[in-house]
Amino acid sequence: MRIFTRQSELADGNLALALAPALTPSGIVRDPSFFRGFVVYPQVLARGLLILADITSTRYFNYTPEPLRDPVLSAQGDRLRAECFSACNGVYARLDLLQSGFDGDIAFGTTNVDIGTELRKALTQVTRQDKLHVNIGDNGLTTSHINRVNDKTDHIANIIHERPVQMPDRWVRALGNSAEIHRSMTPVFTLKGAQAQAFVASLPPATGKNQSGWLTPQPTGTKLMPRRSSGAVFVSGLHRLSAIKRIMTNISSITFYMPSDGDPGPFMLEVELPSTRLTISLTAEAWQGYSGEGSLLESLAQQDVLEDAESISSLLEFDAVINENQMLHKWNMDENRLHAALALLAVSGKLGFDVHDLAYFHRELPDDPNRVLKDNPRLKAARKLTDAVKSTGNNQWTVHSNEADYRVIYNTTQGANDAKCTCTWYLNHQNRRGPCKHILAVQLRSH
Repeated sequence: MRIFTRQSELADGNLALALAPALTPSGIVRDPSFFRGFVVYPQVLARGLLILADITSTRYFNYTPEPLRDPVLSAQGDRLRAECFSACNGVYARLDLLQSGFDGDIAFGTTNVDIGTELRKALTQVTRQDKLHVNIGDNGLTTSHINRVNDKTDHIANIIHERPVQMPDRWVRALGNSAEIHRSMTPVFTLKGAQAQAFVASLPPATGKNQSGWLTPQPTGTKLMPRRSSGAVFVSGLHRLSAIKRIMTNISSITFYMPSDGDPGPFMLEVELPSTRLTISLTAEAWQGYSGEGSLLESLAQQDVLEDAESISSLLEFDAVINENQMLHKWNMDENRLHAALALLAVSGKLGFDVHDLAYFHRELPDDPNRVLKDNPRLKAARKLTDAVKSTGNNQWTVHSNEADYRVIYNTTQGANDAKCTCTWYLNHQNRRGPCKHILAVQLRSH
């Protein structure tokens, strides 16, 4: 449970973002201070924070407004990153505030930032011409009010605003799955200037119908088409991008991404703004949530992954860009083994993936040693089935489960992505949402 000891405020040209206790390189800090100084582009910062507030308070599948949740804020020395998921967990958003947009030094750590109702109202009034002093997490901010003791005496008292903040468990699961999905994304095309702004202007509202199809580049911008053509990206639920409209006039370019295998699935775009980047990604279907994607299961089933992850975690220092080549050299392990260890760290919320830098970044969340199995019931079930796995030769296996035998085709040199099973899960999803428990059981048994 995280507690805000004050509320965020915007008044008289001062933006004070209240933070919950933070995890930092020196341990837990109750009253963290991540930045204090002026922001170069106040309107971009204000609108970016409003976009996160819009997304985290919206359920896009069967549209419903939800109570606000507070974005995760990571300070990484040369940038601030604020992340959140939609209330339906099908939209991920990250606002990267780069060093060039601040006049001051950024500290290190991870926490939650308060974006309450009053702050949202105030942020809508910030203009391009404003000068804005930003104070992220200073422990000297309080508000005051007058208590009437009796008819003749007034007493001035400080008000401490305490509001418990607890990150939903599914957010932690979703952070891991989204990192793995983002790692597989590749850029397809970019819109610049007026074309990028025209695309945003054409987006349906959050309350609109679920529009899906192939977003196809045109001489004048883009067009949503029912069939695939060269250079197109598939998007499901175009209305889930509606929050970007808040920042339409500040956009310089938008880059569109899709999975590197070219198949329809998750979708991502990256919006370039002055000294800021906004990343939004959508699950393959509007009704799906990132917490259920299961994209990390194959990596988590590898041997020695727990020991490798623990060793690597001890060296993380809130890095904005993690150099995997340096890690390969330092730990003398192959790429698959390193990837599995990084995937496990992502599951615990310690790592995200930035497609712009093509690298993981470090954030720190409260650690739960049982989270891997708790958040991945298929992996837990697979471990119970390992004794029921039998090899029938020629990369074929049987798994006895629930009084039935399931046939699995699994080549140890190709991995679970090319495996097949006769169970209902595989017939419905193949490996689009991670391998079934029978394939995982074979993987665990064969290594």
